[in-house]
Amino acid sequence: MKLAVPKETKPKENRVALTPAAVKGLSAQGFTCAIEKGAGEASYFSDAEFAAAGAGIVENTAELYGGADVIVKVNAPGTSEIALMKPGAVLISFMFAQTNPMLVKACINRGVSSFSMDAIPRISRAQKMDALSSQSNLAGYKAVMLAANKLGKIFPMLMTAAGTVKPSKVVVMGAGVAGLQAIATAKRLGAIVEVSDIRPETKEQVESLGGKFIESEADGSIKIEGGYVKDVSEAFLKKQQETVAKHVMSADIVITTALVTGKKAPLLVTEDMLQGMRAGSVVVDMAVEQGGNCFGSELDETVVKYGVSIIGESNLPSLVPLNASDLYARNISAFLAHLTTPSEFKWDLEEEITKGSLIIYKGKLLHKGLISSVYPHDQSTLNLNEDHSWNI
Repeated sequence: MKLAVPKETKPKENRVALTPAAVKGLSAQGFTCAIEKGAGEASYFSDAEFAAAGAGIVENTAELYGGADVIVKVNAPGTSEIALMKPGAVLISFMFAQTNPMLVKACINRGVSSFSMDAIPRISRAQKMDALSSQSNLAGYKAVMLAANKLGKIFPMLMTAAGTVKPSKVVVMGAGVAGLQAIATAKRLGAIVEVSDIRPETKEQVESLGGKFIESEADGSIKIEGGYVKDVSEAFLKKQQETVAKHVMSADIVITTALVTGKKAPLLVTEDMLQGMRAGSVVVDMAVEQGGNCFGSELDETVVKYGVSIIGESNLPSLVPLNASDLYARNISAFLAHLTTPSEFKWDLEEEITKGSLIIYKGKLLHKGLISSVYPHDQSTLNLNEDHSWNI
């Protein structure tokens, strides 16, 4: 099979879907790999390195797409890119299909199949393929580094002849993969770390990393599916805000990581909380691309409100592209090993990993969760509204 890796087109994206090391391994398995010229430059991988690993370097984008059996990307392609794929080809990338109907419709119209890296089930067999976790790990680390760089004080306690410097206090909101890495990184730097999460079962993980868990009363409105929060009531969010408010307002750094699948990110840091924080404090809003957890955060901007710096970097893994590309390429390689034989896809549609991640199969929307919750059963009525939402 012919694999093709296009250059990422999303602004500020420095990652590449495969590395020379991954190309070498896939070539040994019988895949033919083609890389768009310059695709790895922002990740510090040269065309010469890809060529030495066995990849062909293709300069013409249309030629690259048209000659591929499998397109491998980090970010979801645009509809114009889907139009370049040959019918029957396979797309593997992050899709976030619940909120990307134009991409879904383009794949259906083109008659291609698509696997979404963000839909791989969170089960032990799929850990090597879990790109959300690999990238979130790096994002949690980088969030702390950005905050440390912006903060006007050091993290650890420091005893000097002139007196003792108190340690910084970091509050992490959300103890998922990114949050746990943020906790571990802040602790290694010597900060006092407090953590809020709506899932009581995360308390043990937080404390094992040296963080103090902020207790919140459990609520029956919280819905968890596959380790991800699917829904939470406004009443509970308000109650949680009241619980964590005093912790936030006494913090030097707040890192927010809370996302709800397919919905706008919940507001965790309110305007009142910002007004109560000390001047010079820092908030890193890791959910800014989905509406933000912090009042006043702006996409890909660092703004100052009430003396507090709010960092709204949307693509933290892209700031460490060497590691991010390497881990993502390993995820892709493991995923391909699971999905294929040396010459073809297995298309085992009842197998758990395949069924969970396969969004479109040969031009037909297949993912049962999307059909039941987002899209109509009659796919001939897939019409887009002016705001690019589905007309159901």
